[in-house]
Amino acid sequence: MTEPLVDLPTTDAEWRVRLSPDEFRVLRRAGTEAPWSGEYVSTKTAGVYNCRACGAQLFESTSKFDSHCGWPSFDDAIPGTVKEIEDRSMGMARTEIRCARCDSHLGHVFRGERMTDKNTRHCVNSLSIKLDPAAG
Repeated sequence: MTEPLVDLPTTDAEWRVRLSPDEFRVLRRAGTEAPWSGEYVSTKTAGVYNCRACGAQLFESTSKFDSHCGWPSFDDAIPGTVKEIEDRSMGMARTEIRCARCDSHLGHVFRGERMTDKNTRHCVNSLSIKLDPAAG
């Protein structure tokens, strides 16, 4: 398992040292990676997805599903690990999701699409997460 960082960066300069330019753009500037470009879009590996910025556990692989939207999708987050924020950018009302530990941008959550029994889709950038594969 990936251990979370003990001391979180507090400035953009500190975050830039820890993250690649693309990771910084997505995680710290609420950017979006191109659809179908992320490493975890089609991944079926068992394990836990952690925040790429701070290492906090966010999603279990058992909640991942094929939404065919171009980004990894999860129908549930580990309780207390993801916070939701109203997002009115792009001329629409959406709900942004962020890591509750380090406030990094993960993606957006959508409800009412009837894709799973939980009726929820956490649409997450692969650049925002890192898979910690299950042992074995």
